[in-house]
Amino acid sequence: MAPLGGIMAAMLAKSKNASHNISTLNERPLHAALKRWYSQAYDRHEALVDGFLIDIVRGDLLVEIQTANFSSIKRKLTELTERHRVRLVCPIARDRWIVRQSPDGRKELGRRRSPKHGEIENVFGELVSIPALMAEPNFSLEVLITQEEEIRRQGKSRSWRRRGWGVHERRLIGVVGRRVFETPADLAALIPPGLAEPFTTADLAAAIERPRPVAQQMAYCLREMGVIDAVGKKRNAILYKTPAG
Repeated sequence: MAPLGGIMAAMLAKSKNASHNISTLNERPLHAALKRWYSQAYDRHEALVDGFLIDIVRGDLLVEIQTANFSSIKRKLTELTERHRVRLVCPIARDRWIVRQSPDGRKELGRRRSPKHGEIENVFGELVSIPALMAEPNFSLEVLITQEEEIRRQGKSRSWRRRGWGVHERRLIGVVGRRVFETPADLAALIPPGLAEPFTTADLAAAIERPRPVAQQMAYCLREMGVIDAVGKKRNAILYKTPAG
């Protein structure tokens, strides 16, 4: 049993912060863990700002943690950046362990390391829905490179391609890196400096050592942000270059 003094201190702290915190019991484990990892002393959690519930309020900075699907909060981010400094935090799993559990989650049936490894360029797959926001002075993006567990369980409605196994939830193991992007130019810096111009998305994919769809998403976002231009075609492939290139 915890000491009475510790219990009273916890109750006092909870009462003191009641106006600044809302229960996170309904949060997905990955989101809740990232919020705990990112939080600092004196942050306010689940605070209401301009009618929107904000994950973390740190002084005049509003922090939103989004594990996927940026398009679902596009309106929220767009409206908030008109009046506030907003930082969008996104995790990219460099390492992932696939954990198979019994349907009730009480027994682990298997564990293996996924051969797929996320890289920072994967964030462009989400940015395709909000590329224009990067040009807003009040907006910034922070990418966290993580290690995660992907919990899978079987069910009748699960994908037949995985023999009924589906993703139940994602869990954070740790954060192994982070990088902040405040301007489109910061993201353009992900283009390898040795890449000859003009270049195609095939050239870009080879330079960053990522699949071509990732390079295509990257080129689309950077073009929409105005930091690369389409300057022609090579057969059916669009040629790109930086304005100064």
